[in-house]
Amino acid sequence: MSTVPPALSSPQPSPRPSTLRPSLLRLDGVTVRFGDRAALDAVDLDVTEHETVCVLGPSGSGKSTLLRVVAGLQTVDAGRVLLDGRDQSGVPTHRRGLGLMFQDHQLFPQRDVGGNVGFGLRMRKVGRAEADRTVAGLLDMVGLPGAQRRAIAALSGGEQQRVALARALAPEPKLLMLDEPLGQLDRGLRERLVVELRQLFGRLGTTVLAVTHDQGEAFALADRVVVMREGRIAQTGTPLEVWQRPASEFVARFLGFDNVVEATVHDEAADTPWGKVPVLPGAAQGPGRLLVRPAGVRLTAVRDGLPCTVTARTFRGDLVTLLLRPEHGPPLEAACALRDAPEAGASVGVAFTAQDVVVLSV
Repeated sequence: MSTVPPALSSPQPSPRPSTLRPSLLRLDGVTVRFGDRAALDAVDLDVTEHETVCVLGPSGSGKSTLLRVVAGLQTVDAGRVLLDGRDQSGVPTHRRGLGLMFQDHQLFPQRDVGGNVGFGLRMRKVGRAEADRTVAGLLDMVGLPGAQRRAIAALSGGEQQRVALARALAPEPKLLMLDEPLGQLDRGLRERLVVELRQLFGRLGTTVLAVTHDQGEAFALADRVVVMREGRIAQTGTPLEVWQRPASEFVARFLGFDNVVEATVHDEAADTPWGKVPVLPGAAQGPGRLLVRPAGVRLTAVRDGLPCTVTARTFRGDLVTLLLRPEHGPPLEAACALRDAPEAGASVGVAFTAQDVVVLSV
């Protein structure tokens, strides 16, 4: 059930243009098999410099395997991984110039905050004075000024997350890789940190590849979203493009949209179990599947639309999600303002808005 994505309910920074930037990371036909199952199936993906790409998908879709392949933690059965145009076959993880940040932080409990953040700098044999300056600057940047001597055990989950981020950024990686970066945090803290992360990456010009199952996190953080299914890329686009125009029934249902039915499109209307539904000019013609986003289900007087009964209401802040039982056809989900929401049991009419109707690919 989905109405308004958390990331799109407030103004978002404009995506950083990528058309003129070179590709920093390229996956070329990457395949990984575990027995008879393809965890990745001939995946092609480009991440340009200064771009934040979030890979999204259900468990088992291949997103974590993709991250491990790029990091050099998983060998490929076919295809190539290129960084700055150089094939990474045989290049170990520590020589790829990557920053890694995992869901469980993987901080060193025996070291203080400064020791954790400066670990990668010491491995690179950076001088102590320079390392101290870098650590202090990064802690200030992530909102933990002067925290160098604090013990890891004394930090909250959100503070540990910031330390892990500062540690990943300290060696100035060419590509920062995040694996479910905010998965262990409560929702309120997650929503605050994801905004801070996006602002920080924009300020630093960091190139980011993140993996998450959390749609709100991906849509808030990313310049581009990649939705995966069974080892393949099901759709890629800006958060707004993917949300407004899911490419397939799988993507639509993964995003939480349930108003999907069989339909036959003729010109600018579709025959559906709910009757005639308008579609935008240029929509694919003939039989297929149709999505009506909840925002496109408009309540009317009973005589002016498809007769429905309100069977349930779900409060979602300023919006209410309604579950409707039509006179004919499957149930419908609608979204309306709280002040306009009818009570359960009420009779209403329904009309459809073409801008929120999507003809899906197979």
